[in-house]
Amino acid sequence: MVEHRDVTLPDGRTLRVYDSGGDGPAVFWHHGTPNIGVPPAPLVSATGPSVRWLSCDRPGYGGSTAHPGRSLASVAVDVTRAADALGVDRFAVMGHSGGGSFALACAALRPDRVSAVVAGAALAPFTATGLDWFAGMSPVGEANLRAAAAGRAAKEAHEAASTDGDPGFVAADWAALEGEWGWFHQVVGPALAGGPDGLIDDDLGYVAPWGCDPGRITAPVLLLYGGADRVVPSDHGRWLARHCPGAELRLYPEDGHISVLHHARSALTWLAARSQ
Repeated sequence: MVEHRDVTLPDGRTLRVYDSGGDGPAVFWHHGTPNIGVPPAPLVSATGPSVRWLSCDRPGYGGSTAHPGRSLASVAVDVTRAADALGVDRFAVMGHSGGGSFALACAALRPDRVSAVVAGAALAPFTATGLDWFAGMSPVGEANLRAAAAGRAAKEAHEAASTDGDPGFVAADWAALEGEWGWFHQVVGPALAGGPDGLIDDDLGYVAPWGCDPGRITAPVLLLYGGADRVVPSDHGRWLARHCPGAELRLYPEDGHISVLHHARSALTWLAARSQ
């Protein structure tokens, strides 16, 4: 059973941290936008106590204090403090969507702590040379991120005026949400219950400098992408595969943003072999 505790950080902020327990290697889950940080039930149930799942609510979500101006690098610092509080020295990282980008940043900054990385449908850095960053995104997703690129005031106004629209999911995504990945319904609502701060700070972070270079990752990296993804197009994965030393890219042509997680179990097998 996943339990949580609140950790007080040196600057006085609260970070809500989750821990499944277990006697296996530790894997730190990085959640997407907008989610709270509870590790994914389909994977927790699949691994049982053979994996110790750790995670946290990023600042502004759930039980974690907002931290305006945070970057991918600053969240990586929070993650290592969470691991310290739980008595975990070395761990793998795994993330989906924007959480995949945070997982990569954590690995780039803490090679002494991170043993391996799985990033599914992760955004590449906004400054990525040679990548048409918005190409292939759904209109709703592109508008959300272009508003962030225009600055905090523009992003806040965009969120205040936004209405639900097509997120860019394909048929395979909707089918996945009808199955075990309907778990997302349990983590999206609570993430927004306290307002849009977490989402706004996430999107601002994606279009700002990461504060680290994914090209400096020394841990093994596995990248999972759906060829039909209209939320984070697979060209982001191709760019990361070229720039992360030794990265392996697994591209699933028929999958979208959610359904790519059907391949997370095989990714965990890959991760287990590199997390000793």
